[in-house]
Amino acid sequence: MPDRKSLEHLIAEVKAHPHIGRAGMILCHNGIVREFARSDGRTVTGMEVAPNYTSIENIRKWAESQPGIVAVAIQAMEGELRVGDDLLYIVVAGDIRENVFTVLRETLERVKAEGVQKTEHYAD
Repeated sequence: MPDRKSLEHLIAEVKAHPHIGRAGMILCHNGIVREFARSDGRTVTGMEVAPNYTSIENIRKWAESQPGIVAVAIQAMEGELRVGDDLLYIVVAGDIRENVFTVLRETLERVKAEGVQKTEHYAD
């Protein structure tokens, strides 16, 4: 398991990229554990998260290869999480907002589908 980094640390890593001067913006995602299930509204008490670090790294490399993107950092938390805990950080630096917003959204969708396995725990 890689060291857990703060969102601020990931932003600093992205800003330290040698080509950061080509970027016009940095966009961040900070996903947290929600108190209700998106699928059926049941009350969530916590969540077990198991990241697939190889998949996440492949997704990060893919994201960095997209047009206009300078640097990408991703941190998925691991283990038992409670409601309100940070779950996923994604930081994307790129040239213009159209490119950065698109890549952040696609990266988020791919990480959720391919990079993490989540098991929600319910109150009932």
